Amino acid sequence: MTIRVVIADDQPLVRTGFKALIEPAPDLEVVGEAGDGREAVRLAKVAQADLVLMDIRMPVLDGLAATRLITEDEDLAGVKVLILTTFEIDEYVFEALRAGASGFLGKSADADELLQAVRTVSRGDALLSPAATRTLISRFLDTPAPPQPMDEAARRGLEALTERERQITTLVATGLSNDEIATQLVLSPATVKTHVNRAMVKVGARDRAQLVVFAHRSGLAESL
Repeated sequence: MTIRVVIADDQPLVRTGFKALIEPAPDLEVVGEAGDGREAVRLAKVAQADLVLMDIRMPVLDGLAATRLITEDEDLAGVKVLILTTFEIDEYVFEALRAGASGFLGKSADADELLQAVRTVSRGDALLSPAATRTLISRFLDTPAPPQPMDEAARRGLEALTERERQITTLVATGLSNDEIATQLVLSPATVKTHVNRAMVKVGARDRAQLVVFAHRSGLAESL
């Protein structure tokens, strides 16, 4: 199935460059280009996008606000947001994840990294770009944030997690892949994936990125 992509960046040359990298891929299609956040939200809906490559700093409506509008819209429930950053340690990256983004990618990424990031985030399997290190993950996920009490649905989801699901969710929060978790717990990758998927359903996480955010908000990651 073709992944339908909207590119949102206020620099035409950047949009052209990303489009040139994406278009030749047989399983990807650029269905719209936006120069500001408001247009990105509109195109995500009218173009029936699967994923939005979203710059953070844009006029009219910035990428953070646009991400929130997309992830909070029930009509856009299936749309993933992959944040574009000039530097992978951009100060707004974790805020973008809190806003509902599925991950982020540095603008310096090469063609293979870009295509792989689009595909994996579209599947809900990726949090960060391949170039990001676990130190970077730790830096953002350990950044203090104002207390955000869980809503009742999230609280029930946490209580519904089995001990194994809690354990695996905690490991997901460290940035480990399913294969790495499987090796550590002496399980098959397929079994780990099943536990991850069940945990996401129970806590209402849209994807793996949001499961990581949930792990930190709920206190599961405090034992790391």
